[in-house]
Amino acid sequence: MTTWTDPSADRPISLTAPSGIDRAAHHRLDEAWLAAAWSHPTTRCFVVSGGQVLIDETADGRTELVMTPSFEAPLTEAHRYFLGNDEDGVSYFALQKDSLPGRMDQSARPAGLREAGALLSARDVGLMVHAVGLENWQRTHRFCSRCGERTVIAAAGHIRRCQACGAEHYPRTDPAVIMAVTDEDDRVLLGRQVHWPEGRFSTLAGFVEPGESIEQSVRREVHEEVGISVGQVEYVASQPWPFPSSLMLGFMARATSTEIEVDGDEIHEARWFSRDELRAAFESGEVLPPYGISIAARLIELWYGKPLPTRSAA
Repeated sequence: MTTWTDPSADRPISLTAPSGIDRAAHHRLDEAWLAAAWSHPTTRCFVVSGGQVLIDETADGRTELVMTPSFEAPLTEAHRYFLGNDEDGVSYFALQKDSLPGRMDQSARPAGLREAGALLSARDVGLMVHAVGLENWQRTHRFCSRCGERTVIAAAGHIRRCQACGAEHYPRTDPAVIMAVTDEDDRVLLGRQVHWPEGRFSTLAGFVEPGESIEQSVRREVHEEVGISVGQVEYVASQPWPFPSSLMLGFMARATSTEIEVDGDEIHEARWFSRDELRAAFESGEVLPPYGISIAARLIELWYGKPLPTRSAA
């Protein structure tokens, strides 16, 4: 496998820009340090609930994650997660709650990553991605997979321990491949999943299976979903995708066959597009571009040669 040269690499893929946050994992087991950090007047925290946070617009037109000093935070004990420190020594925590707090000024609004990821600063996005990933894992892994007993939170939210059998459980991340497939005529293959609305096309994707390399996974997924054989596979970039717990591994792949045969289970429709055909389909509204937050948009752009039309996450 080779690595694709991304001419737009200076423009970070959404959710991957350097956040300036040091996760400081060595502090997660230091309860005294965590207590001192939590009580420090510069510490900031925010609530995460159901994959959403509160965001707000500033007077100068920016969008920010709504954070408060720790002494103003809603009460919670177990579900308080240390996310790291910035270069100024400010500590950040996320609080998992059953609902987001109300705001007296009524200007803040709840948002998930698909919306907030395109609006927030790199720091705020990095904090939100970390918090959303932890929250989902915490909500869905409350019991020990070894003995079935309830587990307890440790390491500032990054471990769950079983007090019955002693097992430790760590946040789950599922590797998934996502690929822009091209043929010898330099057309791109895009598909529409069965549950997507008419006109929404994107790159193919799927999860890596046990005992499988990522190159094998690319070839298998493409063949299973659309019946196309793939030869050369080139790695482009990765993207955390906490919907709920994936790491997307992006590739450019070269097809060695072109006859499409959709599986009908995951993919309802698939088509080859030349650049002129895809541009015309965008302009007519026949095809909707993928959301800009997704690495799928970057993969298509690498082939297309310029940014895709923008699309709201609403």
